[in-house]
Amino acid sequence: MPAYPLAYPLAYPLACAQAQLTRRRWLAAALAGSSVAAWAQARQVLQVGPRRALRSLAAAAQAAGDHCLIEVDAGEYRADVAYWPQNGLLLRAVGGRVQLKAEGAHIMGKGIFVTAGQNQRIEGFDFSGARVPDGNGAGIRMDRGSLQLRDCRFHGNQTGLLTNNEADARLSLEDCEFGPILPGQRHNHNLYVGRIAELRVIGCHLHHGHFGHLLKSRAAFTQLLYSRLSDEPEGRASYELEFPNGGRAWVMGNLIVQGAQTDNPALLAYGAEGQVWPENELILVHNTLIDRRASSGSFLQLKTQSGPAPVRVRLLNNLFAGPSRMVPARDWEASANGHAAWDDFVNASEGDYRLRPGSRWQGRAVDAGLAQAPSGPRLILRPERQFQAPHHSVALADDAGRSLSPGAFPLD
Repeated sequence: MPAYPLAYPLAYPLACAQAQLTRRRWLAAALAGSSVAAWAQARQVLQVGPRRALRSLAAAAQAAGDHCLIEVDAGEYRADVAYWPQNGLLLRAVGGRVQLKAEGAHIMGKGIFVTAGQNQRIEGFDFSGARVPDGNGAGIRMDRGSLQLRDCRFHGNQTGLLTNNEADARLSLEDCEFGPILPGQRHNHNLYVGRIAELRVIGCHLHHGHFGHLLKSRAAFTQLLYSRLSDEPEGRASYELEFPNGGRAWVMGNLIVQGAQTDNPALLAYGAEGQVWPENELILVHNTLIDRRASSGSFLQLKTQSGPAPVRVRLLNNLFAGPSRMVPARDWEASANGHAAWDDFVNASEGDYRLRPGSRWQGRAVDAGLAQAPSGPRLILRPERQFQAPHHSVALADDAGRSLSPGAFPLD
């Protein structure tokens, strides 16, 4: 098995001789790996709270060493900002949510937290109100290393989470929420990932952008699974999803909704600034893409000839709805994609984009095959989970004999 700096591999390695292993096994292993097992041998445990010896996160950051477990009592922590260079660090909320409110404070001119260690993990934290002079105040600024977030929320910041361009950095997000962005910002993004090795997003909700994108990733390898990217009626995001430097992008099981107030005629963009990575591939499988604008545009805006080799595009089992166009190019692998009408959904006007009983698209998905990850493991392109509000994913029923439907809700 290839080495992963983060606590779990999302794509479980499947040798050709073991192809019969189900995706339920590798995804169960992935989610199980998100436990605190990696910190079971922690050499140091610190407790933070108003009645503890350590009353602030800033103090804990000064006291913590490598492989430290920091348990933080639920409550509000105002103007409490910190730099975290430690390796093997686990920050965990205890007894409820930890609410970090910047209130004008920032660390290093970057945001509420700045992280720079390997194998770091944060659970149950809310980040709000980050402002800095250069306009890029982030709930978390990831300078380098590897970071895993679970059940964290980012709202009312200039930028939700921002990373540097570090070629070996890795970021994993599970059950997190990004939005709304702080009003008055121009071209700031809910989640902005620089040129890092890998981004993984599972069961997250990104919403209410403000002229910037909901998710912008320059990573060499991006996996976006079972999430919701939706600008909602009040939002004004540009692209919902952009990969400006190409790379390998796997997008499966997501609901992606472009709001009516956007200034951008496209929902997803790839390669607009030219490919910088040696391998470039866009896989869209079992997604539901909705355009709520009044005028026609394009669901996808792909620039696939700006690198040393053409980009491989695979477009399978997706549903599109709205006035925009979706015309696959001749060199794309495209099958079982459909343009749905509003009455194909349970209640599109209320944001319920599950297929209604009797829809013409029910049961019409095809076998999408496998995808090969850069480091060797394979992913069977059959969804095993689906997004659940507010920011989670749930396992699909184990019904091997039932045909799947296109879109993000294949069994509903």
